[in-house]
Amino acid sequence: MNMGPLVFSLKSLTFLILVSLVVWSSTLQTCNARRGGHWRRSRGGESVSLFKKGKNHHHSNGNSPSPVQGKGQFSAGPKQAPLALSEGDINGGGNSNVFDVLSFGAKGDGNTDDTKAFEAAWAAACLVEASTIIVPSEHVFLVGPISFSGPNCQSNIVFQLDGKIIAPTSSKYWGSGLLQWLEFTKLRGITVKGGGVIDGQGSVWWSDSSFDGPVDDEAELLVPVANNSMDDNKNTSPVNDELNQRMPSTKPTALRFYGSYNVKVTGITIQNSPQCHLKFDNCIGVQVFNMSVSSPGDSINTDGIHLQNSKDVLIHSTNLACGDDCVSIQTGCSNIFIHNVNCGPGHGISIGGLGRDNTKACVSNVTVRDVVMQNTMNGVRIKTWQGGSGSVQNVMFSNIQVSEVEFPIVIDQFYCDRSTCKNQTSAVALMGINYERIRGTYTVKPVHFACSDSLPCMDVTLTSIELKPLQERYRLSDPFCWQTFGELATPTVPPINCLQLGKPPNNRILSDYESCRT
Repeated sequence: MNMGPLVFSLKSLTFLILVSLVVWSSTLQTCNARRGGHWRRSRGGESVSLFKKGKNHHHSNGNSPSPVQGKGQFSAGPKQAPLALSEGDINGGGNSNVFDVLSFGAKGDGNTDDTKAFEAAWAAACLVEASTIIVPSEHVFLVGPISFSGPNCQSNIVFQLDGKIIAPTSSKYWGSGLLQWLEFTKLRGITVKGGGVIDGQGSVWWSDSSFDGPVDDEAELLVPVANNSMDDNKNTSPVNDELNQRMPSTKPTALRFYGSYNVKVTGITIQNSPQCHLKFDNCIGVQVFNMSVSSPGDSINTDGIHLQNSKDVLIHSTNLACGDDCVSIQTGCSNIFIHNVNCGPGHGISIGGLGRDNTKACVSNVTVRDVVMQNTMNGVRIKTWQGGSGSVQNVMFSNIQVSEVEFPIVIDQFYCDRSTCKNQTSAVALMGINYERIRGTYTVKPVHFACSDSLPCMDVTLTSIELKPLQERYRLSDPFCWQTFGELATPTVPPINCLQLGKPPNNRILSDYESCRT
């Protein structure tokens, strides 16, 4: 029997098997190498990271703002590799980009100070792009003043608030006074969402300063009817009995965002803030929706949402009940769109006060529409100080339903929340202010236009205004206009015959508008 061909076949088969094994082994190593960026724990209990330290290289692109220095500007900062920590060290063994504050030592019992646990959770989440901090439900977290700070954090961090965060009511936490309680600063892509609550426990602040704060200027226009007093403006909040200490005169905002890009707040409730509830300062790209603000109507200076030096802001589907402006729009704001908002109690939606202490103020492109206001002091209002400069232009107030509102439509260029203010000729210029479909009931005066003698308001347009009086506690007044020029596009109820048609003889307002474009 000839065995030659058989032997040759066996040798060939063996060779093919060896080649296959070599190829398979090489492929396996390549696949494993691709997993080098993942966390793993060594058998000795030490964590292993395949990230190596080296120089950071930052490359800008068309979607990222260039890193700049200076107040009110921000930089995303260089990306950093995650620290060599194990999953268990970060978040108790869960998803590597999810960080539960309970895993960092938070108790959530409403009595233990959980500030350090929140700081630790933030420090870990800050290093991971698109990370999530969990504040779990069914827990109450006592947290002192804290800043969740960039700019070197990774982008698109989510703060998932399902539980409740409460502010301390002892003066020892606040020193001589702070401007904010919870702050997010210099971040790119930050979202605060969930069904949880931020409670500033502000009654201890309101009672300590019930008559120390400024009084809204329109309060001076209230004239009670017979046998009616002004007692309703007194604050009856409980006194701070803890250690019989007064809280500092500087009161903090509950939640503040500063110098950040792409900010979103949704779902949560902010209540009982010592001062403003939600503030955006030097931010670009802001969304606020499906959230609530809740404080008593007599709580001092508790604005709902405060905007300052911020652009491209969208606020909608939100309930705002507070002791001051439901939304306050300050200098440096442009491209603001507010719609489908419920306001009350409160002082309405306001632009200003602008130009305080002879400063320049610029506000443009503001739209407020589809808003319901009930039992508020003002409806839609623009307020500026004498002596200011700059301009407010291109404003639309549309489809505003008012119910038992004291002053539904207000322009006040003589705004003053002090005991006395001196007369000055310079003013913030107002032009292109449009009111359409503002309807409902008022309890003091339907329209109050008090414009500057030297820079009259111009291009004020009124369309489909229907406001009916409702006698309650205050003496009713007719519409009032001073140095206000514009157009009655349709008949109004009541007739607003005081509006001067056309343009003012002095067109200096245009130069002030141009000054805001430089």
